[in-house]
Amino acid sequence: MLRRRIFATKSIEFLLQEADGDAILHRVLGPLSLTALGVGCIIGAGIFVMTGRAAAETAGPAVMVSYAVAALGCALAAFCYAEFAAMAPVAGSAYTYAYATLGELCAWIIGWDLILEYAMACACVAAAWTEYLNEFLQVVVGVQVPA
Repeated sequence: MLRRRIFATKSIEFLLQEADGDAILHRVLGPLSLTALGVGCIIGAGIFVMTGRAAAETAGPAVMVSYAVAALGCALAAFCYAEFAAMAPVAGSAYTYAYATLGELCAWIIGWDLILEYAMACACVAAAWTEYLNEFLQVVVGVQVPA
């Protein structure tokens, strides 16, 4: 009985009814907000922080090759999301698609994974920007925040 509940999936029809009905949790972030969140994490941690560190410490001129490989991975992930969105035409993310195809346990794990992903991205951006702030304070004011 428990095993059946853990791997229970939601049908596409049920997902569509749930999307049309009055849900308990209302969607607050729209496509623009979610896109801004993703782009902010990419720009904040990826471009401003990791590029210089990777070029200086490990990759050198191969940074451009690594960005091309990452772009290919992102394109393949976008194709996967497009395929999921075509199969289940409801608003959602990997959580919704996992619930519809893999079951409740996998959806629960993916949901928490998404929360941890956004938390780590925000923490990395904050840590990197504080390094910039510390350097700025050292140059302009002559004061540095202790580590």
